[in-house]
Amino acid sequence: MNEIISAISVYALPVIFAITLHEAAHAYAAKYFGDSTAYAAGRMSMNPLRHIDPFGTIVLPILMYAFTPFVFGYAKPVPIDFNRLRNPKKQMAWVALAGPAANFVMAFGWLVLAIVLTATQVGEAFPHKVAHAGIVVNVLMFVFNLVPIPPLDGGRILTSMLPNRMAYKFAKIEPYGFFIVLGLLYFNILNYWFLPMSAATKFVLGVITTPISFLLR
Repeated sequence: MNEIISAISVYALPVIFAITLHEAAHAYAAKYFGDSTAYAAGRMSMNPLRHIDPFGTIVLPILMYAFTPFVFGYAKPVPIDFNRLRNPKKQMAWVALAGPAANFVMAFGWLVLAIVLTATQVGEAFPHKVAHAGIVVNVLMFVFNLVPIPPLDGGRILTSMLPNRMAYKFAKIEPYGFFIVLGLLYFNILNYWFLPMSAATKFVLGVITTPISFLLR
């Protein structure tokens, strides 16, 4: 129990930021491209309570952390009517990409914080742990949401890129998408996606933060 409480104290803030900005980014992109459904529903907001699902965001991840080797959760889906976009098939990809892009930017921000904490020799362990958690959570959300299976963002991006007939057939698997993802997680098949994508993401983050590390030496 103490381990779970400690983990919650470290990961709570990074997870709340990661989920809130991810969902708000989808809502903002949708409104930018012509669909105000999420905006009208109050989802283009920095208020975490508008995006958190009590079971999917809080209860499920805690239960999985305690009883399984992996952690999975979800937020309230942002209501988007892709038919209202000015160019639905093309702009669907940009709306979908907005969420993972927000997580990449946040991972960059947490990494910069970690670099600053180290450079300024902050001795307290807690802020270092929170910064590291912010990097881990956002890289994980970035990579996971880009899995090319609908209704994940990567699936919508792939649907947007496919020719119309193939896109229509591919989109039909969306009702079963999360069950497919859970099956791939259970059988460790998604490791073939997670491991190289996570490594590549961390490498890119390391490259773009190199000047900051250099300046703070």
